[in-house]
Amino acid sequence: MKATSLNCRTALVLSAAISLLMNLLFLVMFVYGRDAVMPEDVDRARKTLRLGNMLMHILANFLVAFTLYMLNFWLLKVNLSAERKWLLIVGLTIVGTAVVSYLISSLQLQFQNFGPHPERFIRGGMFRDSFIAVMVVLSSQVLYLSQKQQQTALENESLLAENMRTRFTALKNQVDPHFLFNSLNTLNSLIKVDTGKAQEYVQQLSYVFRYTLQSKEIITLEEELKYTKAYCNLMQIRYGESLQFMFDINEEHNLCSVVPLCLQTLVENAIKHNVVSNRQPLTITIATHGNETISVANAVQLKKEPESGEGIGLSNLAERYRLMWEKEIMINRVGDRFEVIIPLIKR
Repeated sequence: MKATSLNCRTALVLSAAISLLMNLLFLVMFVYGRDAVMPEDVDRARKTLRLGNMLMHILANFLVAFTLYMLNFWLLKVNLSAERKWLLIVGLTIVGTAVVSYLISSLQLQFQNFGPHPERFIRGGMFRDSFIAVMVVLSSQVLYLSQKQQQTALENESLLAENMRTRFTALKNQVDPHFLFNSLNTLNSLIKVDTGKAQEYVQQLSYVFRYTLQSKEIITLEEELKYTKAYCNLMQIRYGESLQFMFDINEEHNLCSVVPLCLQTLVENAIKHNVVSNRQPLTITIATHGNETISVANAVQLKKEPESGEGIGLSNLAERYRLMWEKEIMINRVGDRFEVIIPLIKR
């Protein structure tokens, strides 16, 4: 919600509201009260309550309120301590009220016809203006505190958003060197075994790295799947028939949003932590589900000595989803089957 500004427009609106309210109250007091007007003067007083005089009363109250509002708004913006600012507001408001009230009362006597006893109508003007002053000071303080609170909330939201962007960028930057390290290790191993496959691997790898160098924070599932399949081709060049991939994707989910490298991270983790050999082939299944999720699942056949690494993959992915959408990924292990479920975000 946008904070109310302490400016001329706000002063105009509030002054108009106060002047109308004050004249409504004093009109009722004037019509039904008997203290301010002597009984023998009732008929004459009612005759003087013409439209022009009432408009002059409204204008007078408006000018007092508007002047005091502008004074208070200016003082609230002065760079002083809270105690000094409050004392300055109270002192200048009292002086300002007295001066403005005197000037307006003098103008009323010059331009309005109150009959032979004008003091009975002007009497109470200082009390009325003091009441307006109290309303102005209190409402100005409420507006100022409300504006300050809203500005603080907006600043906190801005800092939180900036912190989230910074953390997200840091997490994403962790993925790129991690992937580069593992890819170069794979290429190094492949060169020793089959130079032809190594050349094909380099070509596929060039496409994969073009993808990882992108700056997007959100991509479509279709884009991520295209990249993941290229990565899977790289892994199959290395492992051959020992590694198989199964894709069961409903194209209706292609335009859903995911974070970059989410599927690749899970595929990489599955290969890293499980045995992949001719005697123990590994099958990784990537499938979408009707509840707007996609999963990466594989059989659990853990290595006795897992590959070295920083272990940032899964925790990194979970943190990125929490930062971006406040969503949680699900990790299921039932028997010898391990599955990670990622939410798909509808656009």
